[in-house]
Amino acid sequence: MTDALELDALWDEFHRAVNMTSQELAAWLRVSDASEETEPLPEHAGSPTGQHVLAILQKRRTDLTDDDLDVMYEVVDTVTAETEPEGEGLAGSGAEETQRRHRLMALGHDPLKPPS
Repeated sequence: MTDALELDALWDEFHRAVNMTSQELAAWLRVSDASEETEPLPEHAGSPTGQHVLAILQKRRTDLTDDDLDVMYEVVDTVTAETEPEGEGLAGSGAEETQRRHRLMALGHDPLKPPS
């Protein structure tokens, strides 16, 4: 397990990277997974990583597992890489930007949400 100082830093970084609430993320995962024919059960909507992020958002810091920590590191790294200053703005087409936003939202980060 990670030491307390490292855990505190990861917890803070994760909650900065994940700027959507658990309710916003759950709603997004349901919407993004819905199709014309079916809509998955809420607990099965979205990618496994998105579901894991949702589960982490509903936990206390003291209840985190090693798997949770791995996902938290992965999410922080991905969001940081995708939102670095040179990656910001309209670097690609509208469709590429929409896909990028949707990828990030599946991890709990809405790049269009103003910082709180």
